Amino acid sequence: MTNTLVRITYDGTNYSGFQIQANAPTIQGELELALEVIYKRPIRITGAGRTDAGVHALGQYANFRAPFQIAAEQLPHALNAILPPDIVITEAREVSEEFHARFDARRKVYSYTVNRAIFPQVFRRFYSLHLPDPLNLAAIRKASKLFIGTHDFKAFQAAGNSTGDTVRTLYRLDVRGIPEKELLLFEFEGSGFLYRMVRLITGTLLQAGKGVLTLPDIEASLVGLNPAAVGPTVPAHGLCLEMVNYPQQDR
Repeated sequence: MTNTLVRITYDGTNYSGFQIQANAPTIQGELELALEVIYKRPIRITGAGRTDAGVHALGQYANFRAPFQIAAEQLPHALNAILPPDIVITEAREVSEEFHARFDARRKVYSYTVNRAIFPQVFRRFYSLHLPDPLNLAAIRKASKLFIGTHDFKAFQAAGNSTGDTVRTLYRLDVRGIPEKELLLFEFEGSGFLYRMVRLITGTLLQAGKGVLTLPDIEASLVGLNPAAVGPTVPAHGLCLEMVNYPQQDR
């Protein structure tokens, strides 16, 4: 059996998330159907992480064990000929037998995009949150620094999270305005993320930018003393999984 790692890009608009479901279209489901066509047998993939319905990806990864080897440079072409056009494989390579796309991931990078134009930008409607409200960017940047480092992010997870350990390390949280495109971009790099953690932190930072939340409010939420100072959860369509980093990858 050959253990193969693929990089997956997708527009999540028409899917009920990454993880396979019985009665809904998913990224995993589409990829496994395509793999079955190629290998003539069911193939189960292991994703680096689960993305919710409507969330996009430029750098999702998954590995699978195949009954025979196909050249790494040929496999993306073969899969893309079968997959729907909103799912594209951009890379494939053979990895060690023990490699696991989820457990071997060291860092993940997510972005969240906010459309700051007065009127919605029609071609960004599936990929950004439209929010023309006045925002204090200096307040957002100050608040963002509170999240960097190792914290118990228990307050920043949505109901339904099955992870017992809620301690995560956030290495980077960049807040960048792109005036020429009327966008505000949040970029998160961390050891891992809880269920809807990025969307909850983004919602919290936007509340800080509106003056609804103060730095002491957010500090208290990080130590579990003010759960009301969390969120709201921003919509999924502004979120994108940009990259998953593994030990063997150059950073």
